[in-house]
Parts: sequence; C-alpha cells; structure tokens
Amino acid sequence: MSAEAGLTRVVHEVRELDLGERTGYDGGRLTVGEETVRDLCKDPALAEVRLGVTSPGDPVRIVGVLDAVQPCSKGPGGGGAFPGLLGPALPVGRGETHVLRGAAVLAAGYLPRAQEAIIDMSGPAAALSPLAATHNLVVEWTPAEDADWADVDAALRRGLVAIAAHLAEAALDAEPDAVEELAEPGSIPNGKPRVGVILNLQTQGRFKDVFVYGRSLSGGLPTVISPTELDDGAVVSGQFGHPALKNPTILHQTHPVVAALRARSDELELAALILCPEPVDMANKELVSAHAARLCKGLGLDAVIATKEGGGNADADVSLKLDLLEAEGITAVGILAEMAGRDGTGPPLVVPPTKATALVSTGNYDERMILPAVDRALGRERIALLDQASTDEVELPVAVIYCAQSTLGWGRLTCAETEIAAS
Repeated sequence: MSAEAGLTRVVHEVRELDLGERTGYDGGRLTVGEETVRDLCKDPALAEVRLGVTSPGDPVRIVGVLDAVQPCSKGPGGGGAFPGLLGPALPVGRGETHVLRGAAVLAAGYLPRAQEAIIDMSGPAAALSPLAATHNLVVEWTPAEDADWADVDAALRRGLVAIAAHLAEAALDAEPDAVEELAEPGSIPNGKPRVGVILNLQTQGRFKDVFVYGRSLSGGLPTVISPTELDDGAVVSGQFGHPALKNPTILHQTHPVVAALRARSDELELAALILCPEPVDMANKELVSAHAARLCKGLGLDAVIATKEGGGNADADVSLKLDLLEAEGITAVGILAEMAGRDGTGPPLVVPPTKATALVSTGNYDERMILPAVDRALGRERIALLDQASTDEVELPVAVIYCAQSTLGWGRLTCAETEIAAS
C-alpha cells in the first residue's frame, strides 16, 4: 500500500437546509428536491415516503432514529460512493470525494428490534448527540401492506445512501470551503510511533448488523482496510440497538478516532484500520480477538485504540483484544461506555480487561435526564418507551440519546474529581 496514494476530500459546508422543487447547493444553502428524493426511495416494501427538515436549535425532537448518513459523491450518479449498495462492491478510498459537511440524511420510524432513539435539536440533550449539530433531512415512511420488515430495512438503507449521493452531487461544481488530502497508511515505518485502530462492528443478525461493501462481516475474521475507505461509505450501519452506543454511518464516514490520529500526523503514524466482527459467543470472540492481536503484531503496530458497538456483550470484544495486545507488547487503549446503574455505583463494565489498564469512558448509559417539551416531532408521534406524546417533557436515560456515548470517539461528556463528604 503506497503512502502517496490517498483521497482528496472536497468539503462543502451546509449552513441552511430547506425543501423545494429541485435539489441544489449554493453558498452553503442546500435545497432538497422533494419529488426527486422521494423517487430515490421508491421500493415495493414502502407504501409512502415523507420528508422533513430540521436544523440545530430548532424546538424539534426526532424519535425512532435508525441511521444517519453524510452526503458524499465521487461524481455524477454517485460515482462509486457507498460501494455494494449504490454501486459495485469495488475498492474505494482514492481519487476525489465531495462531501456536504454539516448535513445528514436520517431515517426515523419503527423497525423490529430497533430500540428507542431520540435526538433533541435544542435543549440539554442537544449537546449529547452529533446529529443535533447537523442540518437534517428526515425520511419517514409507511411500509407496504404485508411487506417483510427485512425488505423495509433494506429499502431504507438503499434509499438513504442514494439520497446522500444525490444531495452531494448538487455541489460537484460549487466552490469548496476546504480541500483535504487524506493519505493512506504506509507499509514502511517512518520512525514515528505506528498506531492502529480496531473498529469492532456489531454482527448480531437482522436489524443488528453492519455492512462492509454491502455485506455483513458476521462469521468473518479481522480485515485490514484503509481509513479512506470509511470516508467513501464502505461501512454502512444496519444496527438499531443501544441508541446511545450507536455508531451510525455518518460517524464511520467521519470516524473521530481516525480524525484525531490524522490531526497528529507530525507526532505519529495512523498505520492501520482493522475491522472486526462482534460474535455473540465467547469461543468466536476469543478466535477473532486472537487473530486481531496477531495481525496488529504483524503490522508492526506500537499502539492500538479499540472501539466497540453495542451493550455489555460487546465489552468482551474490546477487553479480550486489549489483553491480547498487551501480551504481544502493544500498548492498548479501549473506549467503552459504562453501565453503572442509575446512581453510577454499579460495576461499570460487564466484562472488564484483566491486563490492560488504559480505558476511556464515554459516560454512564443508565444516568437519567429530563428533556423539556418541544414544538414539533419527526419520526414517531409517541415515545414507545414511555407511551407519551413525542413532544412532551420526558424523563429518560441517557441510553436513548442517539450517539450520546458512541465509542468512536465523538462526545462532549467530561468527568471531574469530587469530594465525598465523610459520613
């Protein structure tokens, strides 16, 4: 893999979003052509598709969020973005990709196994979700009569990436706000510490799966890809459990750990990105973890940051890898959320590591907060978890706030020392 090869990311900032007759982008304003976009979602499994828009600061709540995608295109017709879904499952991550930064395409509504997921565009919960800071096109739908839910899911996934590519295509001829050169990892050491990223992907069956080049990684072994393949949509989410721990497609496209390592290229080398499935049984977790550690050793990595997706079952995937990496002499850091009970006094991890000690917490999944009433709701009319109107003031655990504790490194939660009064 050549260090010279890489991706040119052409960035167009979105500062305003609205619906209109034709899709267009001009000076930061994105207009979504309603009829064209609805046509992109046409599928026998969907009886009707509805569109809504909302921007940061709006008194709006999005309920039943499934996935979110950053608009990107490599040329007319999508030009190769989202391989395996929008086009052939061929390698991406090189050439030029146009992205609409600050915009997202969301699906929100009901699917089986999809847990309650909420984004407040304003109020105290807004700071906890990256999607409260984007201008969002929200896709709602009515399934066709007798449609199989798996077909509905697949139709929505194809529709979201098609819309994302269509929107970005509107900016292909626009003057960019920035042009970013993203190098591929080099195979020859350059004297800097070689740091890798292990990206554990949820693989727990239908509605709890993640797709790589349009295919599930379930049953597979660790796979090395270039970080630039993420930017082009090679990894697309189809996992709808544990909303706070959710890693939607947009966070794979903008992977915060990868971005942080790229930003420190003067000090270290982002040397590898390794995709790993998250099996449900311990024997296969051990198998995948052992192969991942050996692969990292073979790549000559000095340190590895491991992330996960999902609840307590996925703690084992990270912990096993951290311990095996340390046994190989590789410094290992894990990013995990805590499930420590409402008051935070319970054991934070379901399966903690036994050797590794470098852990980063993204917060307590069980902590509760009050969300004030809003003027308008998108996605679902009622919050199923409480059986209340979606616009009501509600008390909910942080667990339902979309991406609030994503272990891909996005987050604004902080911790501070506190004094405990003597009893």
